[in-house]
Amino acid sequence: MKQQKQKTWPSKFETPRFTALPFVKKHPSRPDPTGPKNTSKPPSFPDPCDDHRCHQDYSHLPYDVLMKIAATFSWTHLRTASLVCKSWNDALRPLRDAMLFLRWGKRFKHGRGGVKPNSAKALDCFLKGAARGSTLAMVDAGLLYWEMGRKEEGIAWYSKAAQLGDPTGQCNLGICYLQGETPNSQQAVKWLYKASVAGHVRAQYQLALCFHQGRGGVHKNFQEAAKWYLKAAEGGYVRAMYNTSLCYSFGEGLMQSHRLGRKWMKRAADRGHSKAQFDHGLSLFSEGDMMKAVVYLELATRAGERAANHVKNVVLQQLSTSSRDRAMLMVDNWRALPSTR
Repeated sequence: MKQQKQKTWPSKFETPRFTALPFVKKHPSRPDPTGPKNTSKPPSFPDPCDDHRCHQDYSHLPYDVLMKIAATFSWTHLRTASLVCKSWNDALRPLRDAMLFLRWGKRFKHGRGGVKPNSAKALDCFLKGAARGSTLAMVDAGLLYWEMGRKEEGIAWYSKAAQLGDPTGQCNLGICYLQGETPNSQQAVKWLYKASVAGHVRAQYQLALCFHQGRGGVHKNFQEAAKWYLKAAEGGYVRAMYNTSLCYSFGEGLMQSHRLGRKWMKRAADRGHSKAQFDHGLSLFSEGDMMKAVVYLELATRAGERAANHVKNVVLQQLSTSSRDRAMLMVDNWRALPSTR
């Protein structure tokens, strides 16, 4: 799915510390090591691995079941599973082939690896990988169809990947149901929730927006919204970091904490969120830290936050020429920390 412009916070209109160690209980059938030595044969205990469940041979799983289990595997997990036994190695060959098609599809799509961008060849590779059962290829095929304006075909591939348990497919399908020409809010929330539970941070953020705005057929619930914002923020999703900061700052859905609000605001700012850079710059300005304030305000200005430029100019007037030069040098050398967007 194409990333939209930064649209995050919805507008108005829209146990004890120490515990004692337990006493060690003597096993009734074991000899006391402090007592007299016993030369008799020690009692035998059942080996837990004698349980028949430990000896189940999973290599005899039907091929179609194994393929469904491994459909969402990454290349690393697929390679590891292929080493389990010869039966698995043979069964997973189509998925290994799918990974090669997926790799070439990405090369053709983005013009990497010495090849020129070619959407038709990229789509052909993705479809061949999808035909061999890889949900990763299904998602990329769906995304390319969507970008080409063939949205129904894109949704069809997202749906197939989602039903096989792929979190990205579930997330993209949920967003399609939210933003489509004929929105289906119930299905949107259903798939976003499935992806969120699986740990997909973008889905967690989108689900939080649904609860925050009362979209997707759900009632407004600030506690649920804040919970999913926080989960997505902890997973590295920068937009969720910004909204989590606002939740803490205003006490909306989370217990009010200016310290935590500032922490998440800085994290979002350090990862390139322009509104967070502006807000964090204002906070530093109010605290009298002019040098750092100029840095964040200039970053926000360069990212398109027009209001930041006026405040930055006010702060610059209070700095010496050398301090201004140092601040601009820091901005020029600044690099955003990695995030999951």
